[in-house]
Amino acid sequence: MKFLIATLFSFLTFTATAQRISSTSQTALRTVEDTLRELSYNIIHGKEQAVRERSNDEFIPKLVKALKTPYSYYYPFDSILTMAKVYAADSTFRVITWPLEHDNSTFRHFGVIQMNTKDGSLKLFPLFDNSDFSKNTDTITNTKGWYGCLYYAMIQRRFFNNEYYTLFGWDANSQTSQKKIMEMLTFKNGEPVFGGPYFSFAEDTVRKPTRNRFIIEYKRDAVAALNFNPEMDMVVYDHLISETGEEHKKYTYVPDLDFEGFKWKAGKWVHIEKVFHDALEQGKAPVVAPIDRKRIDLTRPRTAEDIMAEEAEKAAQKGRKKKKDR
Repeated sequence: MKFLIATLFSFLTFTATAQRISSTSQTALRTVEDTLRELSYNIIHGKEQAVRERSNDEFIPKLVKALKTPYSYYYPFDSILTMAKVYAADSTFRVITWPLEHDNSTFRHFGVIQMNTKDGSLKLFPLFDNSDFSKNTDTITNTKGWYGCLYYAMIQRRFFNNEYYTLFGWDANSQTSQKKIMEMLTFKNGEPVFGGPYFSFAEDTVRKPTRNRFIIEYKRDAVAALNFNPEMDMVVYDHLISETGEEHKKYTYVPDLDFEGFKWKAGKWVHIEKVFHDALEQGKAPVVAPIDRKRIDLTRPRTAEDIMAEEAEKAAQKGRKKKKDR
């Protein structure tokens, strides 16, 4: 309930402040949004890499020009479906990201952090995808070393008067596998910092080192969840296994109908080895049908998450009901 109230309050505040955009500016933004929408379509659906890259090269300066419009932070760009936008709960900034596919089915990501300034002026941090050039994913980076992905969710936590923003991202990665990323975004001296020692495995049966970033990699055509569940007040994600028994080959990993998670404790996300302890009835496991990736993933990056979250919640409700019946 608190989560819903906070969300409603943020929406009402957002709507009220959005009225600061003058009618002239709104008209100009709608016009440029039409152009951006056409370019973004070509970035995703262009048949040749040269077409996609050229469209992206045109898209970036036009987007930046649009964001220079006073109070553009409050303009949603809702019609640009291929551009993901996530907002901090305290309305201090938003992160905008989008993908560019290469002919070899690998991806490069682009993005910006737009700060919400009091006078409506533009304060922007461009994000530079360094994931293809960094062999070590467990790093703490700035905007120039960003682990590129498409962000589909963000939650905020406070600890000792410091704000911590947890980002959830998706990377289509390669011809054989895809990834989900969970990482912390903080600000040091006003500058964005990605990653940090916030993912603890201290409570595991076999303790593992603390990580700066949490990533799951799995089979290209599989569906795996990694997201925050507000009802459970924790992060829930699919436990993965190799369907061929080859643990070193991440592209063979698929969900096994079990779930792990993370709980926020004392400024860290502490790993939970098993989320649901009640056995599920045969045929009632939280499994979803495969989705058409070409049709959905790039334009609706949250679709798979929504499906899996619904199934996980159904399983949780069944578990609670069993406990009551005992």
